[in-house]
Amino acid sequence: MSATASRRPRICIATTMGGYDHAAVMDSVLARALDVRGAEVEILLCNKGVPTCQMIKIGPSRAMPEELAVQKPMAYCDFCVGRGEKTFGPLGYPVQSLGDYVTPADADYAGRTAQQVPLQEIRAFDWFGLPVGDHAYAGALRYFARGDLEGEPYGEQVLRVYLEAGLRTVAAIRRMVQQRRYDILVINHGIYIPQGMIAEVARGMGVRVVTYNPAYRKHSFVFSHDESYHFTMLDEPTSAWTGLDMTPELTQDIRAYLWSRRSGKNDWIWFHDAPKEDIAPVLREAGCDPARPYVALLTSVVWDAQLHYKANAFPTMLDWLVQTVEAWGRRTDGLQLVIRVHPAEVRGSVPSRQLAADELKAAFPEGLPRNVFVLEPENQASTYALCENANCVIIYNTKAGVEMASMGVPVIVAGEAWVRGKGFATDVSSPKEYFRILDALPMPEGMTPERRALADRYAYHFFFRRMIPLPFIRVWKTGHFRAEIKSKDELKPGAWPGLDTICDGILTGSPFIYPAETLADPFPGENVAEPEAAA
Repeated sequence: MSATASRRPRICIATTMGGYDHAAVMDSVLARALDVRGAEVEILLCNKGVPTCQMIKIGPSRAMPEELAVQKPMAYCDFCVGRGEKTFGPLGYPVQSLGDYVTPADADYAGRTAQQVPLQEIRAFDWFGLPVGDHAYAGALRYFARGDLEGEPYGEQVLRVYLEAGLRTVAAIRRMVQQRRYDILVINHGIYIPQGMIAEVARGMGVRVVTYNPAYRKHSFVFSHDESYHFTMLDEPTSAWTGLDMTPELTQDIRAYLWSRRSGKNDWIWFHDAPKEDIAPVLREAGCDPARPYVALLTSVVWDAQLHYKANAFPTMLDWLVQTVEAWGRRTDGLQLVIRVHPAEVRGSVPSRQLAADELKAAFPEGLPRNVFVLEPENQASTYALCENANCVIIYNTKAGVEMASMGVPVIVAGEAWVRGKGFATDVSSPKEYFRILDALPMPEGMTPERRALADRYAYHFFFRRMIPLPFIRVWKTGHFRAEIKSKDELKPGAWPGLDTICDGILTGSPFIYPAETLADPFPGENVAEPEAAA
């Protein structure tokens, strides 16, 4: 289903959730910007079309498990619907409601099937060849903020509610696409429920899909074709960045930015307000001898984006973590392992209810090996200082691997991290290979100049070209976004290079790569203070 020269391209902006602040702002901007570029725009809202979604978090402000298990109406849904109507109603574009496309027969099938699929088969459950079960499982883990559902009294019931929501979404979007005949669908995030299933259905029916997320850098967003950036950043061809001419000025720019990430002054997302850069006292307090060599291991949040990936050496991050500690316990050479638990476990938008440190205590009830030490998420130690003094860094799928490699620290990748396959990290594809690499540690030397130069080139591409700036979108208080635009004229072609990159990508399928290296002032307003910026 593709647009022709004889008509305006039909675009569905599947905001789905009026309560998602950045999506409400970005989707409003995109609707106007695509309109002035000649597109025919419609909006999709959920409007209580599914019994649960990504917005529902565990807790009394959204839904307790016993409420969600029986699909008790939630006050948050009313807020989300009201926010969606208030935001998109005045724009004048047609607004579709997901629930309007769910027939009684669809609802009956979704409810019965969600209850009848054997529990052990839910994650692998497909409908119309679409991985409904995988997205439902990821959604349930996100709700519980855990990497598994063990020990959750309502875990199975909640998982089945997410499966029912996914099935309703598939039925609704299939019918909507058939009737509305869209050419392009734009959606935030692109995983979980319902966004993941909306994107899956549209792709399967020949609709070109674009996904996006807020990026780390202030005023910037990451856009991707076809799938969520969780996947596209893994599969992006290296030719997209290896030809970048890294002049001394560009190298200086990216290293200066990476240094600024220690304090987060140029970022929307950071986790420490006053990181401790003097790492030696921190290590001594943890029991580690800073005068002796150590390897840093960086965990990820246990529940985050638990979808199927194809190149993980271990089934889960916790399997990798426990087996790494076991391997370290067999070492006799004195090399120390310092585990840096991800600060987002306690400071992220969805605080984890399954903590890596607790899992280690359960796996090693008599205590960790004498050469293994843990810095828990509350610890204010600078992860950058920890890693730059380490012999090397081991990661599973954290994005920090990009930064550590550009700092010149060798990186070993055991999961699906974005540095995998880029040519400057040590990629691991099996446990046997992983333990062979561990046995050869410590590394005799740091990264070669050639590898570090490659890492700098990718870091520039990642932070400056894939993160597209929209300086007029600002955070005015924690988690709340605002677009400082007074009229559609301010969104016309030529007004904002970043917006042109985004709209061209949506309308023509061109890569979402911002040409920062060619612009005299690629990031206007980057250092402007934002009161109560998001942490």
